Amino acid sequence: MAPIKILYPFVGGDTFGGSHVSALQMIRALDRDRFDPHILLHHDAGAVGDLIRDFGLDFELLRDVPIMAPRYSRKPGDATPLTFLTRSWRGLSRALRRIDPDIVHTNDGRMHSNWIGPTKAQRRKFIWHHRQAPEAAGVNFVAPLLADRILGVSEFSRPSRPVRSVAELYTVVRSPFLFPVIRPDRAAEHKALTQELGVPDDAILLGYFGELNVRKRPLDFVKAVKSVAAVFPERSVLGLFFGRPDGTEAAWDRQVAALSESLGLDDRIHLMGYRSPIEPAMAGVDVMLVPAVSEPFGRTLIEAMYLGTPVVATDHGGNPEAITDGVNGFLVPPDAPDTFAEPVRRLMSKPDLHARITGSAMRSAESGYGLTDHVRSVSRVYEAVTKPVPPHGESASSCQI
Repeated sequence: MAPIKILYPFVGGDTFGGSHVSALQMIRALDRDRFDPHILLHHDAGAVGDLIRDFGLDFELLRDVPIMAPRYSRKPGDATPLTFLTRSWRGLSRALRRIDPDIVHTNDGRMHSNWIGPTKAQRRKFIWHHRQAPEAAGVNFVAPLLADRILGVSEFSRPSRPVRSVAELYTVVRSPFLFPVIRPDRAAEHKALTQELGVPDDAILLGYFGELNVRKRPLDFVKAVKSVAAVFPERSVLGLFFGRPDGTEAAWDRQVAALSESLGLDDRIHLMGYRSPIEPAMAGVDVMLVPAVSEPFGRTLIEAMYLGTPVVATDHGGNPEAITDGVNGFLVPPDAPDTFAEPVRRLMSKPDLHARITGSAMRSAESGYGLTDHVRSVSRVYEAVTKPVPPHGESASSCQI
């Protein structure tokens, strides 16, 4: 029996995030006797292409077919809805006939909207991997009507107002993690960061990990650092951003710098940039703060838990599905940055509490977010959606040879 061929389209270029890492980990781990993955990039390869190569995977570029983009990120050469219908649809349809996939599996909003129409017009199976908020328009109004299955990263992401029931379509599949076999030495990594920054060895380092965007609330992180600093007047308290701005006109790096200066924190807030591998920096901070709101599922939160870095996160989005308050981390109200200070104070002043929280977090991460379970779950979905449907009036057993 021929393996099931799956097409994974992505937007190329220099912007990627946790969804790319999750998808590529899964693709690399698929059983090649059962599945034949094919990765396609739109536009230029860029950093996304480099990331795919780092995973030891191949891809093809589809340069000559313009695709639609949201207004806030639209660039010259992107398709308008009219251009998409009159030109791009045909181009994507030709690619589908040439590659001839059994399934198209998309992983972000832009790929959902561009590929679902041509895919279903050719009666191929479509899997919509939903990594956004529950009120997102596409997963409520398009996916319920056209997708063969909706994979969600959390219960929080379940469509909140679908045009028809998704009870039979929506499946939660936790994002996969390929954790390092050896955890970095947290004390050594903390010392490396303090030396890099030229601050005392006992400085309290608070970490923000991920893209700077509106959902992750980088400005609330700055305000939280100010609140923590007020609790530890005798210590140097620093807030470290590890990640890039999202590339929108919001210019989050400049907003962060302006707010830091206005709050008198310009010597305490540091934009550390994107780093790979991220584990040394993540292990080196004292506490990871997650001020995000409506975050369906944060990869960095789980990664920090595995490394033994305590996490204080907002009680919103997918965060409470990973963290039980006071057990394997702490939860605070959303959009209330002052409330981060008390959990940080407790963690930094009570070694027994710190050890209990981080030990429980490491066990939670190890047992609940392995790559093997993720691949097994997605593989079952692939096989279920491509399973032949028995002719009307016949049972499945009567069709077996």
